[in-house]
Amino acid sequence: MSTASELDAAGIGDPALRAAYARCRALHARHGRTYYLATRVLPPDRRPSVHALYGFARWVDDVVDDLGVAATTAERLARLDAVEADLRAALAGAAAREPVVAALAHTARRHAIPSGHFTAFMGSMRADLTVDHYATYADLRGYMYGSAQVIGLQMVPVLGTVVPPERAAPHAAALGEAFQLTNFLRDVAEDLDRGRVYLPADVLAAHGADRGLLERCRRTRTQDPRVRAALAEMARLNRDVYRVAEPGCAMLDPVARPCIATALRLYRGILDEIEAADYDVWTRRHRVPTARRLRVALPALGRAAAARAGAARRRRTADAGLPRVPRRRTAAEQERARGRERAKAPRTRTGPDGERAPREDRCGAHRAPAPGGPAVPPPRAAEGRTGSAPRPGGGAETPTAKEPPE
Repeated sequence: MSTASELDAAGIGDPALRAAYARCRALHARHGRTYYLATRVLPPDRRPSVHALYGFARWVDDVVDDLGVAATTAERLARLDAVEADLRAALAGAAAREPVVAALAHTARRHAIPSGHFTAFMGSMRADLTVDHYATYADLRGYMYGSAQVIGLQMVPVLGTVVPPERAAPHAAALGEAFQLTNFLRDVAEDLDRGRVYLPADVLAAHGADRGLLERCRRTRTQDPRVRAALAEMARLNRDVYRVAEPGCAMLDPVARPCIATALRLYRGILDEIEAADYDVWTRRHRVPTARRLRVALPALGRAAAARAGAARRRRTADAGLPRVPRRRTAAEQERARGRERAKAPRTRTGPDGERAPREDRCGAHRAPAPGGPAVPPPRAAEGRTGSAPRPGGGAETPTAKEPPE
């Protein structure tokens, strides 16, 4: 679908604003191929807002880099200050100087995204100019709150939820963090070239590695067993965060679930590729093969189309004032329902007089008194017995974005 069609679906008609959103979409398509592919599964009217969020995050990186290698840290910080001032004014209703900022501010107002998320993001962007390593994993997570978790949080009101947004928020934040951890693993060599190390020093030290050893691996394009062990530890931590994020997919609006589930599978696929290469991050930049991308994305397109069709039917039913037609249950769901009904129904047997007696008669709960004899009381429950404990984790309370996710 074209940019114009998406903007029409979103009801964005102002020419300058349409151009701003088109710029964000182009940034997303060029710099975030993995996540951009996943957004193709979203309903068209929601895509421009996602492009604005991603495009702004990517653009902030670019405007600092565009100053050139000769620019001082003070000059780069001043550029970020100017961007943030433009954003604050635009969020308050003023006209933005930069088109990308205009699109972001429009999205933020439209979806009531808290401005604090953007403040935190800009704080982490400043850290990239002054901090070149992190002593502990906890320190790194503090940085990732602003650089990645808040991007997941920004997405929650855009995608919509079937639960209170605050319940979905921790999973969305975890998804953003998971994506960035995968980026850090994939881009170790590239980040070293920029003078940055995002692998925490405490994780490296636990395996006998340090920054100097990373730099030697980069120079020689060879792996060291100690570095490999540290990378494997970071991959395990990354998978733990994906596990926290995954239940959030089922908390999203059904029409948005295929997009986030696709992004999660594709991004976790990058981690699979790194592990399959025995953590060789020195000789190539790992990507999910095109064939695998298509295997993931094409079925998701079908699920998304079905979800949108269902949503459209429900809207038409509501508009017509007709009773809602329940979704047709699958054969497995029907069989489970029949099993529950059978379990609830009282089981019977034939009594001495040929009458059907309740099943409870076997244990005396409803037994008639014998002629001339006392009534038989029902059996007493075993003392100390309690009901069965709830299953760990409760029900299946079930998505996300450094990259911005790619």
